Amino acid sequence: MASDREFNFVLLGPTGYTGKLCAEHIVQHLPTDLKWAIAGRSAEKLEQVAKDLKDANPDRIQPEILIVQLNKQELDSLTRKTRLIINCIGPYHLYSTPVVEACANNGTHYIDATGETPWVKRIIEQYHEAAKSNGAIIIPSVGIESAPPDLLAWSLVKLIREKLSVGTKEVISSIHEIKSSGPSGGTLSTILTTFETVGLQDLIKATDPFALAASSPPTDIPKPSIVEIIFETILGVRSVSDLGTLTTSPSAVADVAIVHRSSTLMREFYGPRFYFQQFLRARNVFVAFFIHIALVIGLALLVIPQVRWLVQRFVYPPGEGPKRDPSDRVEFRAVATADQDTAKPKRALGKLTFQGGLYPLTGLLLAEAAMVILTDEEKVKKVSRCGIVTPATLGEEYVDRLDRVGCRIETKLLDY
Repeated sequence: MASDREFNFVLLGPTGYTGKLCAEHIVQHLPTDLKWAIAGRSAEKLEQVAKDLKDANPDRIQPEILIVQLNKQELDSLTRKTRLIINCIGPYHLYSTPVVEACANNGTHYIDATGETPWVKRIIEQYHEAAKSNGAIIIPSVGIESAPPDLLAWSLVKLIREKLSVGTKEVISSIHEIKSSGPSGGTLSTILTTFETVGLQDLIKATDPFALAASSPPTDIPKPSIVEIIFETILGVRSVSDLGTLTTSPSAVADVAIVHRSSTLMREFYGPRFYFQQFLRARNVFVAFFIHIALVIGLALLVIPQVRWLVQRFVYPPGEGPKRDPSDRVEFRAVATADQDTAKPKRALGKLTFQGGLYPLTGLLLAEAAMVILTDEEKVKKVSRCGIVTPATLGEEYVDRLDRVGCRIETKLLDY
C-alpha cells in the first residue's frame, strides 16, 4: 500500500449513524497499521468518535482528526492527502457532489452508500470522464443499496461463464428475507429531501432500468404479455421458480440501475443480452398485492409537501437510528438463466446471507470495499477502467473478503 499520500483512506462523516458503524468495522477487522483519518465539520463530535474507537481497539493506530468544510478549497486539500475517501455524508444529493468532484479532479478513489439514482446519474454525467482520465475509481452505492444484488448477480454470471462458457441472459433477484430494526434517520431524510429537491422528470428518468448504463442496452429485451402486465405491473404479483411469490421491491429502482451499469461496463463478461430484475419475496399473493399497493400509495403521498412535513415529525433525525438487534438478518436470492439457444437453457441459483442489520452490513461493505481498492488497485483499475463504476468491478477479491467477515455468497447450477 505504498503511496506518497499521507493517508490510506479518510472516513468522511463518521459521526452519523452509518459512519459510526463503518468506523467500528474498521477498528475491529481491518489491519492495525493503516494510516487513516476521520473527517467532518464538528471537532467535538469527531473527538468523541475517536475516543469510542480507541476504547474499542486500543492496540491499533488511532485515526487522525481532520476538520473540513464541504467547499472546493478544503475538499481539494483533503483529497490530495489520501488515496481513498469513504463518504458517509448524506443525503448525498444535498452534500456530496463537491466531494465527488474533488476526488475525480485529484485522482482520489471514492466509495459511498447512496441509493439516490437521480444523483448517481448526475455525477456520472458530470464527473465520469474526469475521474477516468485522472485514474480515480469512484463507486457509489456500496451499501445495502446496491452492493448485495450487484455482487450476487456478478457471482451468478461468473459461475455460468466458468461452467458453461456462455453469457447470462437474465437474472431475477429477490430480497428473500429482511429482518431489520427499521430505517435510520439518514435514510428517511434522503427519501423526503429527494422528493423536495429532485424534479418529477428526473425521478421518472431514474426509473428506467438502464438509467445508469455505460453503453446501449440490449435490443431484444422480452416484451411482457397482457397477463404479465396485469399481474406484475398493476397488481405487483409475480411467481418465479425457486424464488416463490414476489412483489415490488422498494429498492428495485436503485438496484436494477446499478446492476445494469455493471453489465454494460463489463459486457464481454455478462453477455450482450443480459437483463436484471429485482423483487421482494412475499408469503402469498394477497400479501404481495398489499405490499405493492402500499408502496404505490406511499410514494404518491410523499409528493404532497404537507405529508412530508408530517412524516418528519415522527421519524429519527439524521445521525440517529434503531438499536441493533442480534436477530436481524438479511438474505438475497437470485436465479440466472444462461444465454443458450435451447428450449430449456441452464439455470443457476445464488444466495447472499448476512446475520445482522442493514446498517452494520453497509458499514462492513464500505470498509471491505476500501481494502480491495487499496490492496488490488491495479487490478481494479484494469477491470473497471476507472471513472464512476460499480461494486461488481471489485470482483472475487471483494466476495472473498466479505465471506471472511460473515457476508456469504453461494451459487450452484440447477439440474432442471
